[in-house]
Amino acid sequence: MKYALVTGGSRGIGRAICLKLAEMNYHVLINYQSNENEALITLHQITEKGHKGELLRFDVSIKESVEAALEGWSNQNPDAIIEVLVNNAGIRKDNLMLMMKTEEWLDVINTNLNGFFYVTKPLLRNMLIRRYGRVINIVSLSGVKGQAGQTNYSAAKAGLIAATKALALEIGKKNITVNAVAPGFVTTDMTKDFNEKEFSAMIPLNRFGLPEEIAEVVGFLASDKASYITGEVINVNGGLYT
Repeated sequence: MKYALVTGGSRGIGRAICLKLAEMNYHVLINYQSNENEALITLHQITEKGHKGELLRFDVSIKESVEAALEGWSNQNPDAIIEVLVNNAGIRKDNLMLMMKTEEWLDVINTNLNGFFYVTKPLLRNMLIRRYGRVINIVSLSGVKGQAGQTNYSAAKAGLIAATKALALEIGKKNITVNAVAPGFVTTDMTKDFNEKEFSAMIPLNRFGLPEEIAEVVGFLASDKASYITGEVINVNGGLYT
């Protein structure tokens, strides 16, 4: 049995990634923080197609929560090794820097950047022992080019991009790849407050992306077909920024 963990896997891009990895015959651990109903929908969509998965609840921004959940799962599944990790969990709390509250800065940094560290570090040991693994970080166009009103989000995602490149250099010799996928505007709950028609006019392909289109790239990076790609950031933004 092959295992994959997707943080923030209950809906949107995370759900699409869970479904894609399940199609690739991974037993998918669907992480969620609070919305169990949406996580159960993701699990149902996996199992109704004859694939396997389970829910794993923890808050990526809290180190103790991550450690307790991963250690508990490992104790219950002593022979199982998570070989694919998708760090997808993320939040936005947009505001102009001058108006930004300290908690808006810290909450976004803790979830989007510190969460990567809290989840990835404990899973690396088994990947290194087995000399195989895939770490895929979902970043953002905002982390690649910056975005007004998103200094917190841009900083977190840019930091994750740099961490992706650094970690890839550290563990490449152990046959573990580390890559990032940077979506542009994608139709999800995170963009529901955007004027899709207005923003689409700025995109060369003239539309928002679909979660499934992001998931396809993640699936490729998780596969053996991408075994010679590491330390890269793949932009999936309809040509908005290249």
